[in-house]
Amino acid sequence: MFRFAHPEYLYILYILPVLAAVYWWSYTRRKKDLSVFAEGGMHRILIPGFSTIKGIFRFSLLLLASAFIIISGANPQIGSRVQEVKQTGIDVFILLDVSLSMKAEDIKPNRLERAKLQINNLISRLRGDRIGLIVFSGDAFIQIPLTTDYSAANLFLSAVDFNSVPQPGTAIGPAIELAVKSFNYKQNTQKAIIIITDGEENQGDPMTAVEEAVSNGIKIYAIGLGSPSGVPIPVYSGSQVTFKKDNEGNTVLTKLDEPTLIKIAGNGNGKYYQGNNYQDNLNDIYNDLESIEKTEFGVKKVTDYEDRFYYFLIPAILLLISELLISEKKSAIYARFARRFERENV
Repeated sequence: MFRFAHPEYLYILYILPVLAAVYWWSYTRRKKDLSVFAEGGMHRILIPGFSTIKGIFRFSLLLLASAFIIISGANPQIGSRVQEVKQTGIDVFILLDVSLSMKAEDIKPNRLERAKLQINNLISRLRGDRIGLIVFSGDAFIQIPLTTDYSAANLFLSAVDFNSVPQPGTAIGPAIELAVKSFNYKQNTQKAIIIITDGEENQGDPMTAVEEAVSNGIKIYAIGLGSPSGVPIPVYSGSQVTFKKDNEGNTVLTKLDEPTLIKIAGNGNGKYYQGNNYQDNLNDIYNDLESIEKTEFGVKKVTDYEDRFYYFLIPAILLLISELLISEKKSAIYARFARRFERENV
């Protein structure tokens, strides 16, 4: 199996035809200027030692060496063998609140963007653990099923915004229920749920869902984002900034409901963390989860690739050395053959 470790470097090859075109334009322009300055027969008298063929040959060597260096930088690799690697880890579902109250900016740049940043940092640390993402507002949906494809997880995470769930509200209970149903219980992995929200539950009592999770051996952690005293929800219209108001015209304040989140985490055999602008709470939770015994949940086939960049790098170096050793002066060896070419082209 063949591949390039950095295929994006190959786009630089498009520059080489441009350089060749510039060189040819310069060559024809110089030939034209010489013809204006003196007739063809005078060129051999005025510049007797200059070899057009050698100039073209040296440039060709540079161009070819550049191509080899670029291909070497892309690092061609050959898959030598396929190995089976045991996959071990834990299963974690992150429940992310995307309700309008998460627009509040008491956590910078706002509650939702801060949460996404922490999730992104967590994904970059994972090694073998499976992660899933459920977004919720007035309802809950699976954004990312349990996966070890962390690149895809980051891609889907970047698409999360306040329009991910059209129903308004904060349905923590249904989000926990969806996570509990989405775990694979045929695989005896340790399981955890991490809730990131401001905790303003308005879809009933989530404790029933918490009890169901605990009965299935699932730990529940909670991160509360926001101010317990309440802050307004900004509404942007171009450069204008107003704040959300209720039906009576009063400014709506969104408050962090810590008591509910503390109760959820406590009953869920987990921990509660109050989010802020400085501490990465997901990092703290992951450190706690690392103490949980890892469980084997599958076998993954991995191709072991070997670098072959030197197949192109060594010829490139030899070409560059050759270019340095070749002068642009005529040599007696091929002067006889070059004379006819120069007579027609100079």
